[in-house]
Amino acid sequence: MKLSSPAKGGDAVAPLLPELRAVGGSDGDGGREASVPGAVFNLATTIIGAGIMSLPAAVRVLGVVPALFLVVAAAFLADASAEFLLRYAGSGGAAPFSYAATMGQAFGRAGSLALHVCVGVTTAGTLTVYLVIIGDVLSGSQSEGVAHVGVLQEWFGERWWNARAVALLFTAVFIILPLVLLRRVDSLRFTSAISVLLAVVFMCISTGMALYAIFQGATETPRLLPDFGHMSSIFEVFTAVPIIVVAFTFHFNVHPIRAELSKTSDMMVAVRISILLCSVIYAAIGFFGYLLFGESTMADVLSNFDRDTGSPIGSLLNDAVRLSYVLHLALVFPLLFFSLRISIDELLLPQGSHHASETCRFVLLTVLLLGFIYAASILFPSIWTLFQFFGSTTVVCISLIFPAAIVLRYDDLDAPELLLRSDVS
Repeated sequence: MKLSSPAKGGDAVAPLLPELRAVGGSDGDGGREASVPGAVFNLATTIIGAGIMSLPAAVRVLGVVPALFLVVAAAFLADASAEFLLRYAGSGGAAPFSYAATMGQAFGRAGSLALHVCVGVTTAGTLTVYLVIIGDVLSGSQSEGVAHVGVLQEWFGERWWNARAVALLFTAVFIILPLVLLRRVDSLRFTSAISVLLAVVFMCISTGMALYAIFQGATETPRLLPDFGHMSSIFEVFTAVPIIVVAFTFHFNVHPIRAELSKTSDMMVAVRISILLCSVIYAAIGFFGYLLFGESTMADVLSNFDRDTGSPIGSLLNDAVRLSYVLHLALVFPLLFFSLRISIDELLLPQGSHHASETCRFVLLTVLLLGFIYAASILFPSIWTLFQFFGSTTVVCISLIFPAAIVLRYDDLDAPELLLRSDVS
């Protein structure tokens, strides 16, 4: 049994990746070595995406105890699978490490293509969810016949320019597009730090509002276990599990971020810090979001924050929660788009080499993908359905099945000298 060579794996070189860490070079940002804090912020930003909005609804379906247990279990599984990917990452010569290169070495071109398809579908779907949530917050939405007013409509009333399509178009062109045109992951370290801070602000405000509601006696007693008597089917419990799986998917960005570190063995430290940070945020938002809204918790918990609190401070906090997370999603968007662009480019031009200098192709692919995601966000407004689909299919492959398959593949081989085992402990 032989491993596919990196060159024949078809993905040892990612076409739209720029040159990384030239030895002794200082070519502007291209020669800059990333730091562990920067890696932590970028990983945490990749992890904390739109999935966090559905965690309170998952707690409502599962009950507090099973939901928090699944958050902890998913965190441990994410840590183990990330360690597998880093341990068995192959050496691609001058090319940067990549998840697809590892799959290509283990399973040949078919493995690399399977990974690219899963990453492409997952990231495109997740980015569509991001824009759907941004549209819900800015321009309102409807759920189960109930209309939820957007922030812009609350402030300015019904106007043509705060309609969903126009508000999303403005956000995509003037906020998101300049960020997705950046070529290096580490160039996003500052926006990633801001996005993590915004997630923490969202958690603190939600927690504070829930604690205030407890003192006012305005909360319901949370259910610790699932209430099967009020479910249409016992299988409804399993629809909430993919939501938590989606929330810990970051594996496609592990290798690009690692490749920019000055000491690649620090990557596992960054991974574990990021997972721990995100687990605390997830547990707090899931529990306190459910405690705040009880059985009326919606799939997108931001929609619950449009209710009339009867006080200016309460309305201000509601708007602060919604707008802070909209900005967070806009800043998370470029990190997932980075992986989407690489995967689609490799699928279209599998034999490509470094094309970072081909600005026209880079910009064209970026604009086309962003346009596709914008159109999809207008056509598919339900985030719960999208999370259920991706969380039970492509996300499971990326975060659990593929890393386990790589381990089993290499354990069956009799040529361990072909593996580049990194110190990830």
